Amino acid sequence: MEGLKKEMHDELLSILEYWTVNSVDETNGGFIGAVDFSENRDLTADKGAVLNARILWAFSAAYPVTGNERHLQLAQRGYEYIAAYFYDKEHGGIFWSVDYQGDPKDTKNQVYALAFVIYGLSEFYVISKNEEALALAKKLYGKIEQYSYDPVNRGYFEAFTRDWQPIEDLRLSDKDANEKKTMNTHLHIVEGYANLYKVWQDEGLKDTIAGLLHTINEHFINEATGHLHLFFSEDWVEKPDMVSYGHDIEAAWLLQWCAEVIGDEELINIYKKHAVTMADATFEGLDADGGLWYEYDPQEETLIAEKHWWPQSELWIGMVNAWQITGDAKYLDAVKHNWEFVQQYILDKTSGEWIWGVNADYSKIEKDKAGFWKCPYHNSRACLELMSRL
Repeated sequence: MEGLKKEMHDELLSILEYWTVNSVDETNGGFIGAVDFSENRDLTADKGAVLNARILWAFSAAYPVTGNERHLQLAQRGYEYIAAYFYDKEHGGIFWSVDYQGDPKDTKNQVYALAFVIYGLSEFYVISKNEEALALAKKLYGKIEQYSYDPVNRGYFEAFTRDWQPIEDLRLSDKDANEKKTMNTHLHIVEGYANLYKVWQDEGLKDTIAGLLHTINEHFINEATGHLHLFFSEDWVEKPDMVSYGHDIEAAWLLQWCAEVIGDEELINIYKKHAVTMADATFEGLDADGGLWYEYDPQEETLIAEKHWWPQSELWIGMVNAWQITGDAKYLDAVKHNWEFVQQYILDKTSGEWIWGVNADYSKIEKDKAGFWKCPYHNSRACLELMSRL
């Protein structure tokens, strides 16, 4: 156990070193929008709100562990850039993207992005006690509650225009169904809210988190299969979709954590039960080499035969959490086997960090090393969680 804990510490430092060296935009401020598979830094790439919020979170969360002043400085840099360029001072939202010079590009309010900015700002407040950062997190929480919450059917709507009007294209990415309510956004709203509650113990926020956890329990978790329902209409009509192994195992531990943050015993017990059921279901997606497959299409009965970087990270936390609940070594064994897989196929031993993933034949998926979705949040968080849990 101590050996694995030490390896997690070393890997955390390695991940942070990559982002420290390769992602800082010395020309235009903030962080570079994209670094490609061949380590080419695109100084003219658009900058994404989610990437920047996750960089802010990663350096903020790591600083108490590393004590590295450079990590504190980069967290401060992330906060300042978000506050100056991503925050829409006119309408109180968050731009989905800005161009490389910081001018608004895609101005829609994707609630998922607001939730991640809340998550990052709350973590930054822990290390900085910056009251303006906390005030901004509270403002964004207020905007989500004002515009995104559905008072009729409960749950949260996906996206709005810059001035909070309805929008046709609600999707996070091209692969998503264009539906009004999604598991992914609900998962990350409650994650952001729980992180905010850690630093702002407001009773209204606590009640909101509890209500959201009850909604997720009611609609998004399939107790029979242990998998998540992903997409719904406004009035909770489910749309056929994939099994997402990475989201299953991420939700398995993260929702329990949210219940623990607010200290709700009923919800803690509900989500501990789900945590084990969902971890067990995730074994369906594990290959013999220890790697976790990306997605499965139950309608077509076909596997998306790719192993992406981020589901491996979430597997570690979800399985260690299931081991903590049950004491069953099979969960810990799955983590150790997966870490071997990650070391062999996902770590970039030449340039650092993790590659996007591998195909079934172990050929590398040649996508971003840094970009809108490729960030230091999943893998650094996995290292931090295992260091504290083991």
